[in-house]
Amino acid sequence: MKLATTTGDFFAWGLDNKESILAILEAGFRYIDYNFGYDFKNRTGFYGENWQAFGDELLEMSQKLNFKFVQAHAPMGYPIREDEYREQFIKDTKRSIEAAAYLGIPNIVVHAGHLNGISKEENFQKNKIFYLDILKTAEKCGINILTENFNKMCIEGYYWSDSAADINELVDYINHPLLKVCWDTGHANQQPLPQYDALKILGNKVAALHVQDNMGVTDDHTLPFMGTLNIDSLMRGLIDIGYNGYFTFEADSAPLNVARRSPDKDTLRCTRLPLEFRKTLEKFLYDAGKYILSEYNCFEE
Repeated sequence: MKLATTTGDFFAWGLDNKESILAILEAGFRYIDYNFGYDFKNRTGFYGENWQAFGDELLEMSQKLNFKFVQAHAPMGYPIREDEYREQFIKDTKRSIEAAAYLGIPNIVVHAGHLNGISKEENFQKNKIFYLDILKTAEKCGINILTENFNKMCIEGYYWSDSAADINELVDYINHPLLKVCWDTGHANQQPLPQYDALKILGNKVAALHVQDNMGVTDDHTLPFMGTLNIDSLMRGLIDIGYNGYFTFEADSAPLNVARRSPDKDTLRCTRLPLEFRKTLEKFLYDAGKYILSEYNCFEE
């Protein structure tokens, strides 16, 4: 397997996607997961006036600096909520699919939607409408759409596709050859089922990974070995299902996101560590990934 990580690793430090790529390359990574969140939020990059020109800049950058875009993450939003926001969000989601394909990316993660007060059956029905719509764009672009096991959020009135069994059922229900699964290890770590058993349920539906850690309680998106994630269970599962994709990190909240710490309204000096600290952690992330894969004799440059 080859190591990859997300451009989102440096968003909390104010870096845009181009700047984030440079920082990621410094750590040793050569395979990139492009997160459309920054562009979407700031209406820049792929959501600017000439997104193809921006794509050309990134492709030229990849040739000069010898890296490759291998995965992407669509913007987060509310795709099944019936309001004036939805139509624009669907358009923005389709733009991310087109842009990912423009970069030569084979897989893009698009989260399922959730609504308060609807049943699992209604959730599946509404998500099928959403996914089949965007899958038309995926068909034109020749790219896979990946739904993801969501993090466990025990909020009354909501159904979440957060377990292996549920995400497997959702994919079977939608039943489209270009719809596959991105397995998020941190979200799965909030579930009682071991990673190995969960991956065996999904089998060849798993086309990509988000590797991140936590203490099994909240969705911390921290570095491997900084939480309770059983990495051996994960690796045995990946090997036994014949996974041949990238080992892609999404450990983008290390140090822990400022919003998760207790606020102090009077003193704001130490709310976030300097950028150089995250760069040091990014190097650890690469080295830890190389160690994990090397222990299982599957590390590839």
